[in-house]
Amino acid sequence: MNETLHRWWADLQNVLNYPLIELGDSHLTLNSIAKLLVVLLLVVVVERYLRRIVRRRILARTHLEPDLQYAVSSFVGYCFIAVGFFFAFKVVHLDLSSLAVVVGGLGIGIGFGLQNIVSNFVCGLIILGERSIALGHRIEVGGVAGQVTRINLRSTMVVTNDNITIIVPNSNLISNPVTNWSYGDPKVRLRLSVGVAYGSDVEQLRRVLLEAAAENPAVLKEPAPAVRFLEFGDSSLNFELAVWTIDMAHRPDSFRSDLYFAIERKFRQNHIEVPFPQRDLHLRSGKITFEAKGGGRFEAGLQPD
Repeated sequence: MNETLHRWWADLQNVLNYPLIELGDSHLTLNSIAKLLVVLLLVVVVERYLRRIVRRRILARTHLEPDLQYAVSSFVGYCFIAVGFFFAFKVVHLDLSSLAVVVGGLGIGIGFGLQNIVSNFVCGLIILGERSIALGHRIEVGGVAGQVTRINLRSTMVVTNDNITIIVPNSNLISNPVTNWSYGDPKVRLRLSVGVAYGSDVEQLRRVLLEAAAENPAVLKEPAPAVRFLEFGDSSLNFELAVWTIDMAHRPDSFRSDLYFAIERKFRQNHIEVPFPQRDLHLRSGKITFEAKGGGRFEAGLQPD
């Protein structure tokens, strides 16, 4: 029985240590591949805990801003992964010098087929370094607007007001214009266009618009709201209500909607008319034939203006 177990164990060892791939002076076996996978998995798990410890127990005690803390902890984690992978290859005694040809071929592949991935990787480093976009910022790029919840080296996670997560490649954030509502001073000015009928009391209109702005708690008192007369339009007198707020970085659509609701209510209370588009129709002299439902017809003459 013992001899049979020893023979099975010897056969298993022969299978596990059978050279599958030759790499210079070393070779890959099932045993070494298993060790490599275990070490790589261990490196990834430790990196996650290391990043959390660095951010929550070390950087949290400093005066660094949260977005910079995240960037530093991410950089430390990526450096740990690079060192850990190199250590994993050493554990299985791989001859890394024999990978020179493979690395050269991989470089050619990166140059042609993986250029987008490399571009996003480099752009991710630029974003983390410049800190022009950080966690919690509300951005708008390529028709996508939302709050930044995560910045990876390849992509950035943006969550919209509808709780939809959009994955934006980092290269889009570098090569395209980005509106960052939270960068620097979150205070922004919102302009609302309003048109009223000709003959309206413009001073009453100014008072009504300022009242609507003052009643909204999200509108800042300083700088004060302002009403501007824009132009004499085709069908209306066009005005603009300009207000300052910090809510554009959190709920822009709701804030704009609340103001328009308040303005419409004020208009009804003060009998201020919002006109329909109007056109003047000029008819030349001649005749128009009208046909009644019963079959009768009659003509009307037109006189020139």
